[in-house]
Amino acid sequence: MTRATAEALLGARDEARFLPLLTDADPAFSLADAYAVADDIRRLRISRGERPLGYKIGFTNRSIWDRYGVHAPIWGPVWDTTVEFVAGQEASVSLAPFVQPRLEPEIMFAFAKAPRGGMSEAELAACIEWVAHGYEIVHTHFEGWRFRPADTVADFALHGRLFVGARVPIASFTDAPRELAAAHVALHRDGELVDEGQSSIVLDGPLSALRIWVDAMAAQAQRWPITAGDIVSTGTITDAAPMLPGQRFHTRLSDLRLPGLSLRTQA
Repeated sequence: MTRATAEALLGARDEARFLPLLTDADPAFSLADAYAVADDIRRLRISRGERPLGYKIGFTNRSIWDRYGVHAPIWGPVWDTTVEFVAGQEASVSLAPFVQPRLEPEIMFAFAKAPRGGMSEAELAACIEWVAHGYEIVHTHFEGWRFRPADTVADFALHGRLFVGARVPIASFTDAPRELAAAHVALHRDGELVDEGQSSIVLDGPLSALRIWVDAMAAQAQRWPITAGDIVSTGTITDAAPMLPGQRFHTRLSDLRLPGLSLRTQA
């Protein structure tokens, strides 16, 4: 059953089309079932030549939990086919592969060495090579952005693309947990402010979100590895902004070590 569901979700992704809610078809479909489907999807994507580059954590921003009906973090892999390292802080993207795309400004990390469950934020910081500001394009194959938590987990944890901006050595921060939690981000679309927020909204800060996720991964039945070199994006600091072709998004950050990022959309 999980394999068939995984194949159906991959087909919807490849063809950029809607699916009926999994939890409507099977009201008993649980988070444990959803991560089992995600595990099958991971194996299928590896078998067709994709390479995992790390993870995204979703729904870490408590201010949007009620809006989407999801009240705890979720996570899923990111891939060599979905991650782009942005040169010059300017990027462009076709929206054709996405279903109902939205844009999220985030803080992301890369591990220099694998972490373990139970670490403090300071201990986790010692495992990190660099920190960056970037964007995640999220999308859902369920119409109207209406779903239950298990649906979102199975649906690739809503991950579409990840744009990684300038990579700043973690050693540039004297007190990384505090400084990164204090960073303020303003998201603009075509010159107009869309939303803004402080990264402490992300489970009290990006390193706090990372710590909570590392502990959750250690307890997860699916033994997904966290390895040196993995990128982890820690969740949106603003609400997710709907995207249409022909728009230009850009961010401004209060911490000048993390430059803003510009993204132009195409059909």
